[in-house]
Amino acid sequence: MQLIDTHVHINFDSFDADLEAVRDRWREQGVVQLVHSCVTPAEFTKTQKLADLLPELFFSVGLHPLDAKLWEADLGDQIRAPATSDKRVVAIGEMGLDFFKADNQEWQVEVFRSQLQIARDLDLPVIIHCRDAAVMMRQVCEQFWGEFGQVRGVMHCWSGTPEETQWFLDLGFLISFSGVVTFKNATQIQASAQIVPADKLLIETDCPFLAPVPKRGKRNEPAFVSHVASYLAQLRGENLDLLADFTTANARELFKLPILSTI
Repeated sequence: MQLIDTHVHINFDSFDADLEAVRDRWREQGVVQLVHSCVTPAEFTKTQKLADLLPELFFSVGLHPLDAKLWEADLGDQIRAPATSDKRVVAIGEMGLDFFKADNQEWQVEVFRSQLQIARDLDLPVIIHCRDAAVMMRQVCEQFWGEFGQVRGVMHCWSGTPEETQWFLDLGFLISFSGVVTFKNATQIQASAQIVPADKLLIETDCPFLAPVPKRGKRNEPAFVSHVASYLAQLRGENLDLLADFTTANARELFKLPILSTI
């Protein structure tokens, strides 16, 4: 069984001491590729160095909505540079809207649109963070699609309602579920996971955050994506090997990941 963790943050200090052991564990669990999501340009260099050490690691470049205040005139160029020069860059992001405690919603929208344009120009998919902002996210995407055409991408660590889930499926997005779907009180997310078509489903850890049951409360790591896959297979009434196959195929198609020889 092969799995792809489509959203990790292994540049965090919490992995510095034991990254080799973490790597060994994800390989033992059949995780054959990972997509590391950068949240600011300051992370790009370290992430490239990690990818030099880990042939299964690919990454995205972008600016997280909670860091929208950092957007300056040249930041778009800082995103474009690695996206055009490093073949391991497979997406723009993590980007999007986070209105949970935001007082800069209009600015977030402008930064989001700017990164959508970069993705459109470079023909790369987007990795979207959306928290308490589904209505505005839908509106911005529909407007952008109408003006410039559709952008491919994924709603990562999805926590929306089934109705919101359908909005983004209709916009052409894939939907990715993290360990949150395994939480006992995550009934809304579980209902959403049951309506996503097989060819639109992805899995992730979002490590080091949000470890799935039965690892909840521990540092999350890519090996634990196997628990997300197992839970989703049971929830959706699907064979685990089949779910692993189609989520892996979906990730490779969206991010144009190569099929690697045995690592």
